[in-house]
Amino acid sequence: MQIIGSSEAKTTESHIKKLSKSINGRPIDFSNFQIMNELNRDIDELAEELKLFIRDQVTDFKKKGVVLGVSGGIDSAVALTLCVQEFGKENVFGLLLPEKESAPSSRTLGAEICESLGVSYEEVPISPILEALNIYEKKDQVLKRACPEYDPRIHKTSLVLPNFLDQEVLNVPYIRLIKDGETVARHRLKANDYLELIGLQGVKQRSRMIIQYMYAEKMNYAVCGTTNKTELVLGQFVKYGDGGVDLEPLADCYKTQIYALARYLKVNDEIIKRPPSADTWSHYTTDEEFYWRMPIHIMDQLLYAQEHKLPIEVAEKNTGLPRDTIEKAWRHIDRVRDTTEYVRATPPVYYL
Repeated sequence: MQIIGSSEAKTTESHIKKLSKSINGRPIDFSNFQIMNELNRDIDELAEELKLFIRDQVTDFKKKGVVLGVSGGIDSAVALTLCVQEFGKENVFGLLLPEKESAPSSRTLGAEICESLGVSYEEVPISPILEALNIYEKKDQVLKRACPEYDPRIHKTSLVLPNFLDQEVLNVPYIRLIKDGETVARHRLKANDYLELIGLQGVKQRSRMIIQYMYAEKMNYAVCGTTNKTELVLGQFVKYGDGGVDLEPLADCYKTQIYALARYLKVNDEIIKRPPSADTWSHYTTDEEFYWRMPIHIMDQLLYAQEHKLPIEVAEKNTGLPRDTIEKAWRHIDRVRDTTEYVRATPPVYYL
């Protein structure tokens, strides 16, 4: 993912400069330093800056408006609201892009926010694309190989990683089988099976990208992304999927700031309270269960402290975690950042 004028460590610049100044531009009493307060400060100003950024980028691209994929999640809700406030409802178009494993609430909440903002929208199911590529069948083959008792007629599935804060658990992904709302089995995944499943799931996001551009180019609109900074730093998006967009207004805002923006913009409480998820498994699997592996307020504080090189004592006091866990978490974040660098990178070019 290419962020305008920047890299992963220094994204859209303006807000990160403000954050840095708020730390470096005045004496800091680290004994009382509250990371969450820093993340939640000046949200009204941030909203205005984001709207200006959206306006500038769409104008520079010489586009008439904005297309967004509306998932029923908080990131797309915030992005949609900002776009409507800046361009007016008549210049924003929403796309609901469900598939047969999507949670029903995704469609319901996505439609509700479009309707509450007066935004025109269309529902385009992507299941026919996935079925034409045999994605569901191939996925079932991997699941049956990993979980002998798996029966797609009775089991829902989710891909889960152990909670990082549980020091006794190995860092091994596993498939959870759910029947009638109860977990009935867990199976560790082999590396090859894990990689194949990730590849198959990524087709869902890439299919959505294709549809968004089909509509955007017909309307002469720009495609607006919804990736936030927590996701960007951790590589938590699909290259040429949800990362395949024209602009990323939220990519310098930690997930914590997205929640603050949602409250400021008066986004529907149901959306705010809904656990964030990529929503690509038949059982609704949260980002905390699979990707973050810890509560988001802990992850964001660790990322923030690492980014701003805060003393480890500050991280200890703010997160309530012991020093050895914080150091282990920072090493883990560094590894994730390194292994997902290719996701953020633009294709290298050989220049003659």
